[in-house]
Amino acid sequence: MRLILLGPPGAGKGTQSERLVEAHNIVQLSTGDMLRAAVAAGTPVGLKAKDLMARGELVPDQVVVQIVADRIDEPDARNGFILDGFPRTLTQAEALEAMLKAKGLKLDQVIELSVDEEALLERVERRAREAAAAGKPTRSDDAPEVVRKRIADYRNVTAQLKPFYKERGVYASVDGMAPIGTVTREIDSLLADARATAS
Repeated sequence: MRLILLGPPGAGKGTQSERLVEAHNIVQLSTGDMLRAAVAAGTPVGLKAKDLMARGELVPDQVVVQIVADRIDEPDARNGFILDGFPRTLTQAEALEAMLKAKGLKLDQVIELSVDEEALLERVERRAREAAAAGKPTRSDDAPEVVRKRIADYRNVTAQLKPFYKERGVYASVDGMAPIGTVTREIDSLLADARATAS
């Protein structure tokens, strides 16, 4: 089972990823985590990324794709994976597709948690208020202006990726504003359909 979960900040990707990891014995792959792990392990691609980051440069797509390629070769990713935070651009999506094809693999499903942006802002603001009321630190990325910018950035990403994956017949959308259990059931239903189609 190889998946991409799309959705703006606060849409519930983390919650759904945790459930999918447990239910399907797959791994969640965050490009940020993989990049840090490759740097820490001193792998050839990690050293290249470290050098670029030390110079304040962005890590290019081919380096990120190589880090993903190395990671999905590890034994714990044999059953599949969920990609989190990647791809973000059409170029990255094309590079990911080429890399998977070279390994004889393909994506089973790309699922977007679609949300009402105003309701999402309210949800994030409520989370910040509840954390403050409970005396917990509030997340800096929960500030309304930060969330608005991240939602706008995400909209630009999806505008590129949605048609790309629709064309390949692997894109689907679920209502990310629904209760958590309902979202999980909808995702499970999509995955069951994808498995049935593949077999």
